[in-house]
Amino acid sequence: MSTVAAPRAPHAQPLRARGSRALVLTAGLVGALALLALAVGLSLAVGAKSVPLGDVWSALLHPDDSYTSSVVASRVDRTQLGVIVGAALAVAGVVIQGLTRNPLGDPGLLGVNAGASASVVLGILVLGPAAGRSVWTAIPGALLAAVAVYLIGSGGRRATPVRLVLAGAAVSAVLVALVEAVSLTQPLVFDSYRVWVVGSLAGRPPGLVGQVLPFVVVGLVLCALLARPLNALALGDESATSLGLHAGRTRLLGGAAATLLCAAAVAAVGPIAFVGLAVPHVVRSFTGSDHRWLLPYCALLGPVLLLVSDVVGRVVARPGELMVGAVTAFVGAPFLIAAVRRGRMGL
Repeated sequence: MSTVAAPRAPHAQPLRARGSRALVLTAGLVGALALLALAVGLSLAVGAKSVPLGDVWSALLHPDDSYTSSVVASRVDRTQLGVIVGAALAVAGVVIQGLTRNPLGDPGLLGVNAGASASVVLGILVLGPAAGRSVWTAIPGALLAAVAVYLIGSGGRRATPVRLVLAGAAVSAVLVALVEAVSLTQPLVFDSYRVWVVGSLAGRPPGLVGQVLPFVVVGLVLCALLARPLNALALGDESATSLGLHAGRTRLLGGAAATLLCAAAVAAVGPIAFVGLAVPHVVRSFTGSDHRWLLPYCALLGPVLLLVSDVVGRVVARPGELMVGAVTAFVGAPFLIAAVRRGRMGL
């Protein structure tokens, strides 16, 4: 007797596939968290004086007056700053790429880096070298530059991705010219500015983590709330509008969130390149373009890249060290090249 197979419920297979993929990506987040914990441990353990990981844990749990405890304590602020800045730059990068639909977008695309640099240079010129070590010197310029880019890019109309990119390039060019004009004609300004502009986690003033953390927390929360709207925006403004999304409002809020993150990160450690460009590409190669996964992965893996780069900079130039801004490109380039070769750069 022949039997007839029962009809399969529609969409059952896609639903099971999506559920399986969600489990895999969730497990991947746990793995990314483990990588971050390892990077934090290395950042606390490795330096001019290396400390075994077991001793690092003991020094954190039971601090005392020993030399090992003092070494670990001296690296805590630096490591915390690396986690905060790495997460800020990576998340800002993926948001800017989503807003502009530009796979080469990075935190400098909205003029934030150039604005912070101009603000620091003018601050040093007016207030003296101490201004170059204050986060409050760079933040106003970064925020004003982003506002100028948005106003120019909108021009009284809708701020499209192309207009924002062109406005960012124009504003950045003007500000870079200003920075060069001031720094090259004022030797004292140049001496202070050149230390900041390379980008480094070392030598930052105490209390800096507390100054930048509120900006980063607000920016990350805004980005998390925009995950679904960014997914809709990736379909194009017309399609997003047909789905009930206000594209202009999403672009404004996303730009504000990315600006907060970029401004805080650049003000704290200088304009560190490549993190906001490379990490989103690498993450997108295995998560796809869903910002609900892109954002948490970038928040975890951005600090991994920055902390590992910082550790490499300490090791290769002992007893001195290379600034992390000079190392990130060498560490991150192979990952980006691999993502490009796999052909998964599209948004």
